[in-house]
Amino acid sequence: MTATIAPAVGRDAAAGQPRPPMSRLTVVELRKLVDTRAGRWLLVAIGLVAAGIIALQLAYAPDDEQTFANFFVPSLFPVGVLLPVLGILSITTEWSQRTALTTFALVPRRERVIIAKLLAVVLAALASVLVSLAVAAVATLIAEATGGAGTWRFDGMLIAHAVVLQVCTALIGAGFGLLLLHTPLAIVAYLVLPIAWSILGALVQPLYRAGEWLDTNRTMEPLFTAEMTSGQWQRLAVSLLLWLVVPLAAGLVRTMRQEVT
Repeated sequence: MTATIAPAVGRDAAAGQPRPPMSRLTVVELRKLVDTRAGRWLLVAIGLVAAGIIALQLAYAPDDEQTFANFFVPSLFPVGVLLPVLGILSITTEWSQRTALTTFALVPRRERVIIAKLLAVVLAALASVLVSLAVAAVATLIAEATGGAGTWRFDGMLIAHAVVLQVCTALIGAGFGLLLLHTPLAIVAYLVLPIAWSILGALVQPLYRAGEWLDTNRTMEPLFTAEMTSGQWQRLAVSLLLWLVVPLAAGLVRTMRQEVT
Protein backbone atom coordinates (compact mmCIF):
# COMPACT_ATOMS: atom_id res chain seq x y z
CA MET A 1 0.00 0.00 0.00
CA THR A 2 1.26 3.44 -0.84
CA ALA A 3 0.49 6.62 0.99
CA THR A 4 0.13 10.04 -0.56
CA ILE A 5 0.63 13.34 1.16
CA ALA A 6 -1.72 16.13 0.14
CA PRO A 7 0.08 19.38 -0.62
CA ALA A 8 -0.27 22.01 2.04
CA VAL A 9 -2.48 24.73 0.66
CA GLY A 10 -1.20 28.18 1.51
CA ARG A 11 1.93 26.80 3.14
CA ASP A 12 5.55 27.05 2.21
CA ALA A 13 6.66 23.60 1.20
CA ALA A 14 10.25 24.18 2.28
CA ALA A 15 9.50 25.42 5.77
CA GLY A 16 6.15 23.80 6.41
CA GLN A 17 4.83 27.09 7.72
CA PRO A 18 1.77 29.10 6.66
CA ARG A 19 2.71 31.09 3.59
CA PRO A 20 2.29 34.85 4.07
CA PRO A 21 -0.15 36.39 1.59
CA MET A 22 1.22 38.55 -1.19
CA SER A 23 -0.51 41.60 0.28
CA ARG A 24 1.49 41.23 3.50
CA LEU A 25 4.75 40.78 1.62
CA THR A 26 4.01 43.88 -0.44
CA VAL A 27 3.31 45.94 2.69
CA VAL A 28 6.61 44.73 4.16
CA GLU A 29 8.46 45.78 1.02
CA LEU A 30 6.76 49.18 1.08
CA ARG A 31 7.94 49.64 4.64
CA LYS A 32 11.46 48.72 3.56
CA LEU A 33 11.37 51.57 1.04
CA VAL A 34 10.75 54.00 3.89
CA ASP A 35 12.62 52.35 6.75
CA THR A 36 16.05 52.46 5.10
CA ARG A 37 17.87 55.78 5.31
CA ALA A 38 18.64 55.88 1.59
CA GLY A 39 15.05 55.13 0.61
CA ARG A 40 13.63 57.64 3.06
CA TRP A 41 15.83 60.49 1.90
CA LEU A 42 15.27 59.62 -1.73
CA LEU A 43 11.51 59.93 -1.20
CA VAL A 44 12.06 63.26 0.55
CA ALA A 45 14.26 64.41 -2.34
CA ILE A 46 11.60 63.46 -4.88
CA GLY A 47 9.01 65.55 -3.05
CA LEU A 48 11.35 68.51 -2.56
CA VAL A 49 12.52 68.59 -6.19
CA ALA A 50 8.93 68.43 -7.48
CA ALA A 51 7.92 71.23 -5.11
CA GLY A 52 11.00 73.25 -6.09
CA ILE A 53 10.12 73.12 -9.78
CA ILE A 54 6.58 74.26 -9.02
CA ALA A 55 7.94 77.13 -6.92
CA LEU A 56 10.17 78.26 -9.80
CA GLN A 57 7.20 78.19 -12.15
CA LEU A 58 5.14 80.31 -9.78
CA ALA A 59 7.99 82.79 -9.48
CA TYR A 60 9.12 83.08 -13.09
CA ALA A 61 6.57 81.58 -15.48
CA PRO A 62 4.27 84.03 -17.33
CA ASP A 63 0.85 84.38 -15.73
CA ASP A 64 -0.96 82.78 -18.66
CA GLU A 65 1.21 79.65 -18.36
CA GLN A 66 0.42 79.08 -14.70
CA THR A 67 -2.18 76.38 -15.27
CA PHE A 68 -2.85 73.00 -13.68
CA ALA A 69 -1.57 71.09 -16.72
CA ASN A 70 1.59 73.18 -16.94
CA PHE A 71 2.29 72.59 -13.26
CA PHE A 72 1.59 68.86 -13.45
CA VAL A 73 3.68 67.87 -16.48
CA PRO A 74 7.03 69.45 -15.41
CA SER A 75 6.74 67.84 -11.97
CA LEU A 76 6.94 64.44 -13.70
CA PHE A 77 10.50 65.02 -14.96
CA PRO A 78 12.48 64.93 -11.68
CA VAL A 79 10.25 62.21 -10.25
CA GLY A 80 10.80 60.12 -13.37
CA VAL A 81 14.57 60.46 -12.93
CA LEU A 82 14.65 59.53 -9.24
CA LEU A 83 12.00 56.80 -9.17
CA PRO A 84 14.21 54.25 -10.98
CA VAL A 85 16.85 54.78 -8.28
CA LEU A 86 14.19 53.88 -5.73
CA GLY A 87 13.42 50.77 -7.78
CA ILE A 88 17.11 49.86 -7.78
CA LEU A 89 17.41 50.35 -4.02
CA SER A 90 14.35 48.20 -3.37
CA ILE A 91 16.23 45.25 -4.89
CA THR A 92 19.91 45.82 -4.19
CA THR A 93 19.72 46.81 -0.52
CA GLU A 94 18.87 43.21 0.33
CA TRP A 95 22.31 42.24 -0.95
CA SER A 96 24.35 45.30 0.05
CA GLN A 97 23.03 45.19 3.63
CA ARG A 98 23.18 41.38 3.73
CA THR A 99 19.51 40.98 4.64
CA ALA A 100 18.79 38.66 1.71
CA LEU A 101 19.67 35.62 3.82
CA THR A 102 17.03 36.53 6.40
CA THR A 103 14.44 37.50 3.77
CA PHE A 104 14.80 34.31 1.77
CA ALA A 105 14.91 32.20 4.92
CA LEU A 106 11.56 33.62 6.01
CA VAL A 107 10.12 33.34 2.48
CA PRO A 108 12.06 30.54 0.73
CA ARG A 109 10.23 31.01 -2.57
CA ARG A 110 12.27 33.89 -3.92
CA GLU A 111 9.90 34.68 -6.77
CA ARG A 112 7.24 35.71 -4.24
CA VAL A 113 9.64 38.17 -2.62
CA ILE A 114 10.63 39.59 -5.99
CA ILE A 115 6.99 39.99 -7.06
CA ALA A 116 6.23 41.76 -3.77
CA LYS A 117 9.17 44.12 -4.35
CA LEU A 118 7.97 44.91 -7.88
CA LEU A 119 4.44 45.54 -6.61
CA ALA A 120 5.83 47.89 -3.97
CA VAL A 121 7.76 49.77 -6.64
CA VAL A 122 4.61 50.06 -8.79
CA LEU A 123 2.62 51.39 -5.82
CA ALA A 124 5.36 53.93 -5.11
CA ALA A 125 5.21 55.06 -8.74
CA LEU A 126 1.42 55.43 -8.56
CA ALA A 127 1.79 57.40 -5.33
CA SER A 128 4.27 59.72 -7.08
CA VAL A 129 1.62 60.56 -9.68
CA LEU A 130 -0.80 61.44 -6.88
CA VAL A 131 1.86 63.65 -5.31
CA SER A 132 2.40 65.43 -8.63
CA LEU A 133 -1.34 65.99 -8.94
CA ALA A 134 -1.55 67.32 -5.39
CA VAL A 135 1.43 69.67 -5.87
CA ALA A 136 -0.03 70.91 -9.16
CA ALA A 137 -3.40 71.55 -7.48
CA VAL A 138 -1.80 73.56 -4.69
CA ALA A 139 0.23 75.55 -7.22
CA THR A 140 -2.90 76.29 -9.26
CA LEU A 141 -4.66 77.60 -6.16
CA ILE A 142 -1.67 79.82 -5.40
CA ALA A 143 -1.62 81.03 -9.02
CA GLU A 144 -5.31 81.95 -8.78
CA ALA A 145 -4.65 83.92 -5.60
CA THR A 146 -1.59 85.74 -6.95
CA GLY A 147 -2.88 86.82 -10.33
CA GLY A 148 -1.80 83.88 -12.49
CA ALA A 149 -4.09 82.13 -14.94
CA GLY A 150 -4.95 79.39 -12.44
CA THR A 151 -6.73 77.45 -15.18
CA TRP A 152 -7.98 73.98 -14.23
CA ARG A 153 -8.59 72.71 -17.79
CA PHE A 154 -6.92 69.34 -17.99
CA ASP A 155 -6.96 66.33 -20.32
CA GLY A 156 -7.42 63.12 -18.33
CA MET A 157 -5.14 61.23 -20.73
CA LEU A 158 -2.22 63.11 -19.18
CA ILE A 159 -2.82 61.17 -15.96
CA ALA A 160 -2.92 57.86 -17.81
CA HIS A 161 0.29 58.71 -19.63
CA ALA A 162 1.90 59.82 -16.38
CA VAL A 163 1.03 56.48 -14.78
CA VAL A 164 2.59 54.59 -17.70
CA LEU A 165 5.67 56.80 -17.58
CA GLN A 166 6.34 56.54 -13.85
CA VAL A 167 5.51 52.84 -13.51
CA CYS A 168 7.72 51.91 -16.46
CA THR A 169 10.68 54.02 -15.35
CA ALA A 170 10.46 52.61 -11.82
CA LEU A 171 10.34 49.04 -13.14
CA ILE A 172 13.30 49.72 -15.44
CA GLY A 173 15.29 50.65 -12.35
CA ALA A 174 14.12 47.51 -10.56
CA GLY A 175 15.15 45.47 -13.60
CA PHE A 176 18.68 46.88 -13.49
CA GLY A 177 18.77 46.16 -9.76
CA LEU A 178 17.75 42.54 -10.28
CA LEU A 179 20.22 42.08 -13.09
CA LEU A 180 23.27 43.55 -11.31
CA LEU A 181 22.43 43.14 -7.58
CA HIS A 182 24.86 45.95 -6.76
CA THR A 183 23.61 49.44 -5.92
CA PRO A 184 26.36 51.73 -7.37
CA LEU A 185 26.81 49.57 -10.45
CA ALA A 186 23.07 49.39 -11.13
CA ILE A 187 22.60 53.17 -10.70
CA VAL A 188 25.56 53.97 -12.97
CA ALA A 189 24.38 51.47 -15.59
CA TYR A 190 20.85 52.87 -15.52
CA LEU A 191 22.06 56.45 -15.90
CA VAL A 192 24.90 55.89 -18.38
CA LEU A 193 23.62 53.24 -20.81
CA PRO A 194 20.45 55.07 -22.00
CA ILE A 195 22.38 58.36 -22.30
CA ALA A 196 25.17 56.65 -24.24
CA TRP A 197 22.62 55.07 -26.56
CA SER A 198 20.94 58.45 -27.12
CA ILE A 199 24.27 60.04 -28.01
CA LEU A 200 25.20 57.23 -30.38
CA GLY A 201 21.78 57.36 -31.99
CA ALA A 202 22.16 61.09 -32.60
CA LEU A 203 25.76 60.99 -33.88
CA VAL A 204 25.89 57.74 -35.83
CA GLN A 205 23.56 58.00 -38.79
CA PRO A 206 22.87 54.23 -39.20
CA LEU A 207 21.74 54.09 -35.55
CA TYR A 208 19.36 57.04 -35.82
CA ARG A 209 16.52 54.95 -37.22
CA ALA A 210 17.06 52.27 -34.58
CA GLY A 211 17.08 54.96 -31.92
CA GLU A 212 13.52 55.88 -32.82
CA TRP A 213 12.51 52.41 -31.60
CA LEU A 214 15.06 51.67 -28.88
CA ASP A 215 15.85 55.01 -27.23
CA THR A 216 13.51 55.42 -24.26
CA ASN A 217 14.35 59.12 -24.04
CA ARG A 218 12.66 59.50 -27.43
CA THR A 219 9.92 56.87 -27.16
CA MET A 220 8.74 58.14 -23.75
CA GLU A 221 8.71 61.80 -24.72
CA PRO A 222 5.14 61.65 -26.16
CA LEU A 223 3.90 60.50 -22.73
CA PHE A 224 4.28 64.09 -21.57
CA THR A 225 1.50 65.06 -23.97
CA ALA A 226 -2.20 64.21 -23.98
CA GLU A 227 -2.17 62.40 -27.32
CA MET A 228 -0.12 59.50 -28.66
CA THR A 229 -0.42 57.82 -32.04
CA SER A 230 -0.44 54.07 -32.54
CA GLY A 231 3.04 54.30 -34.04
CA GLN A 232 4.33 56.05 -30.93
CA TRP A 233 2.81 53.35 -28.73
CA GLN A 234 4.49 50.69 -30.86
CA ARG A 235 7.89 52.34 -30.57
CA LEU A 236 7.40 52.69 -26.83
CA ALA A 237 6.55 48.99 -26.54
CA VAL A 238 9.67 47.95 -28.47
CA SER A 239 11.95 50.16 -26.35
CA LEU A 240 10.40 48.82 -23.15
CA LEU A 241 10.99 45.28 -24.37
CA LEU A 242 14.70 46.05 -24.49
CA TRP A 243 15.10 48.22 -21.39
CA LEU A 244 12.41 46.79 -19.09
CA VAL A 245 11.37 43.24 -20.02
CA VAL A 246 14.81 41.86 -20.85
CA PRO A 247 16.55 43.15 -17.66
CA LEU A 248 13.61 42.01 -15.52
CA ALA A 249 13.58 38.52 -17.03
CA ALA A 250 17.36 38.11 -16.93
CA GLY A 251 17.52 39.61 -13.44
CA LEU A 252 14.81 37.27 -12.19
CA VAL A 253 16.76 34.26 -13.46
CA ARG A 254 19.97 35.55 -11.85
CA THR A 255 18.34 36.35 -8.53
CA MET A 256 16.69 32.93 -8.39
CA ARG A 257 20.10 31.28 -8.87
CA GLN A 258 22.27 33.70 -6.91
CA GLU A 259 23.91 32.17 -3.86
CA VAL A 260 22.99 33.99 -0.66
CA THR A 261 25.85 34.56 1.73
